[in-house]
Amino acid sequence: MAELGLNEHHQNEVINYMRFARSKRGLRLKTVDSCFQDLKESRLVEDTFTVDEVSEVLSGLQAVVYSEVESELINTAHTNVLLLRQLFSQAEKWYLKLQTDISELENRELLEQVAEFEKAEFTSSNKKPIIDTMKPKLAPLNEGGTTELLSKEISRLQEENEKLNSRLKTIEMQATHALDEKSKLERALQDLQLDQGNQKDFIKAQDLNDLENTVAALKSEFQKTLNDKTENQKSLEENLATAKHDLLRVQEQLNMAEKELEKKFQQTAAYRNMKEILTRKNDQIKDLRRRLAKYEPED
Repeated sequence: MAELGLNEHHQNEVINYMRFARSKRGLRLKTVDSCFQDLKESRLVEDTFTVDEVSEVLSGLQAVVYSEVESELINTAHTNVLLLRQLFSQAEKWYLKLQTDISELENRELLEQVAEFEKAEFTSSNKKPIIDTMKPKLAPLNEGGTTELLSKEISRLQEENEKLNSRLKTIEMQATHALDEKSKLERALQDLQLDQGNQKDFIKAQDLNDLENTVAALKSEFQKTLNDKTENQKSLEENLATAKHDLLRVQEQLNMAEKELEKKFQQTAAYRNMKEILTRKNDQIKDLRRRLAKYEPED
């Protein structure tokens, strides 16, 4: 690590940019010097000048220097934008998002640090070999090496994502199927409550058999899914528990239906007639006993 806190490669890139900036700055300073020299040679040919003439000469010089300085500042800003564009383009190829802190550009301490670095670097620049300026500005990113590995990793992640999406769709289909089975069982239970004959036993046996088969199939499918993807275990076990609860609930409702049928049978006309006949018979027996008691001798 060096004075700017960068590695050797990046520090060399900074030095190259400083060399470029110093070259452009030197050319502009020479241009400003030439403006003054042209003024001396073209206008300062008289021994004395009036106030108006001096004012005119200075105004002309001001316009020329202003134009040169403005042109250099604009060119410097545009050059910095092109440099940032190179860096951002390189980062985007790596799927990175760089951020800048504009406030740091006016940090006096950092600016002085850069000035000292430039002074130290270029004071002894005559003793240092000049870095080859013909090398490419940025190394290409679309040729083998790390880029190829990154591309393969992205492809692998995309394939894994597709597999997970496919598995998710399968689980959703299983959940939908389980909900359909639940709806069918609820409708079957409603039909069972409406029937009172032999159809009751048939529906009861059929529904229980279908439900047991469904539970067995779900259990087998859940076990297979657990072996493939352990992360789906919790969801599948909840579906299995729900199915078992539905089975217990159906059995309980069937028992309640049988009791309801017995209750309804007791409320039928045949049952009431039989009960009335038994009541009359009991009353007749009691009456006969009272009559016989009248004729029996007293002890």
